[in-house]
Parts: sequence; C-alpha cells; structure tokens
Amino acid sequence: MIRISKTGLSEIGRRLKAHRTGRGQTADELAEKLGISRAAVYRIESGGLVKIETLELLASELRTSLASLLGVGIEYYSTAISYFDRMRQLEEQSEQVVAHFPPISYLLTSQRYPARLKQMLTESLPSYLDDKKKALREIDTVIDILGERKKARELRRLSVVNFVTIPEIERWLKLGVVGRFDLPESEVAIRRQAAQAEVENLVSLVEGEPMGIQIALLEETLPNITFQLFRSKDETLLGLSPFRLGGELPNIRLGLAMVTSDRQAVALYEQLAEDLWRRARKGRDAVKLLRAVIARSGIQRPGKSVSTRGGAKPPKRGAAR
Repeated sequence: MIRISKTGLSEIGRRLKAHRTGRGQTADELAEKLGISRAAVYRIESGGLVKIETLELLASELRTSLASLLGVGIEYYSTAISYFDRMRQLEEQSEQVVAHFPPISYLLTSQRYPARLKQMLTESLPSYLDDKKKALREIDTVIDILGERKKARELRRLSVVNFVTIPEIERWLKLGVVGRFDLPESEVAIRRQAAQAEVENLVSLVEGEPMGIQIALLEETLPNITFQLFRSKDETLLGLSPFRLGGELPNIRLGLAMVTSDRQAVALYEQLAEDLWRRARKGRDAVKLLRAVIARSGIQRPGKSVSTRGGAKPPKRGAAR
C-alpha cells in the first residue's frame, strides 16, 4: 500500500473521479477493464487505501500519469469534463476563488444561460464527427457539472472574485451567443440580444453586490487562457485552461488544462491578480463603463433598465461578503 495521509487519499480519489468522468466511463466499465470490482473503484474514489500497482493501471486506462493522480507536480486534464469536474471539487474545498474565465465566469450567468450555452455548444460541433450522439452526451455532462458548481456556490456563499475585460464583453455583444459564424442575420440578432441579457445581468450583480461576489472590470485584453486561484485555509491551487464557454466561438473539445500547487506559479498569479484588481474599475465606475459598452453595441431590448448604484471592495483572502 502507498503510505499517504487520509486527506491525500481523498484527493487521489477526487482526481480519479474527475478523470473517469472526463473519459465518459462508469465505475462498472472501469472496473471491468481493470479486472477489479465496482466497489473497489468506489472505495478508491472515496479515499480508501489503494495499491500503487492499481493506481498505475488506473492512470494507464484513463490516459493520464501516476504523478497526476498522486498530485505530484502538475495535474493534467485533457477533457473539459474532467477539468470542470475538478474545478467543482476544488470549489467545494475553497474559501475563495479568483477567476478570469472570459467573457464572464459561469457562476455569474443568468438562469437562462444554460439553455443558450447548450445551443451554442451543439451548433459548434464539427460536421465530421463519427459519433455525434456521444458528443451531445458530453455537452449535457458539461452543463450538468457547471450547474452543480453554480448551485454549490450559491448554497455555500463561496466568495468569488471575477475579472471581466471590456474587449471580451464588446466582442461578445458583437458576435452574440453563437457556436458558428454562418447563422442567418435574424438569428444572429437574437443571439446578440442573449449576450446583452447576460451583460445586463452582470451589471445588476455589480450594482447589487450579492454576498460573496466581487467583480473587477478591466479595459485591457488578457491572454486567452483562463486562470483560477482556488484559495483554501491550507493552500492555494492554480488552474489554467484553454476551454471557453463564450466570448468568441466556444471550445470544450480541444486543449490541455492543468492544476498545480507550485509555489512560484501560484505566487506569480497571486501578484497578477493583485495588480489587476488595483487598476480595475469597480462599483459605479464599472456600471457606467458597462452601460456605455451596451449603448455602443446598438442592440435594442425594450423595457429593460437597470439603475446605477453600488460599489465593491478589494478581494481579501478568504473573506466572503
């Protein structure tokens, strides 16, 4: 047996489940391929003792490395499903999450957005897919995981600091919530209205200052790769991902995401977050800027208006509001 703390075994189990989910395998299917019982798979995922040989077999079957399962160095995730599920796990253990996930974090979207997201992801599928039904099931799984994350945040009142950039918002308003560029003009108009509805929802969040949510608006372009800092009592983990849910065309099919506790990487991104927060627009200034962007977009939504009030506070480590 590998000698590792109970907490470490629990983390191995969580990583294993994320990788298994990402591969679209049930516990039964994984157990059958390895010649072990389903109960053994569940026991490992629940933080039970495990032989190193079994972990090596699991890593090989799930196309990851033993080091990644053990959390040594960097955890790599080659599917959006596995990475989003790992994000869900980390958020459940975090006191605060600092994120740049353009155009806005899914945790801050409206109740209507899941249906729009599903439509966008579905139409973004390439025509040459051999198994479209499998791809559609994967989209459903992604949306289910995102929904679980959002529900958990609301129940726990998880503190979220979200960086939003004006260039990303303007591009979103111009393109709309679309998965491809060959849509009819009439449909593009509807999709642009959907994007505007999400930006207006963002405005209401900035104004209302819901408990645990802090939004910082930047007037500069940030790298396309997303980042999240998962701050907990004991440590901070850094997540980097190429997967996107909007802003430009979505991507949940290609790329390699990673999670690391490396001190240097975490420290550099903590410094980046601090610098971004210091020069970001917040509160009334952010509302004013967002309203100007909406006005420039030329999208008409009759009967919709939002007042201008509110402010924001800097992201204190682990502090929920």
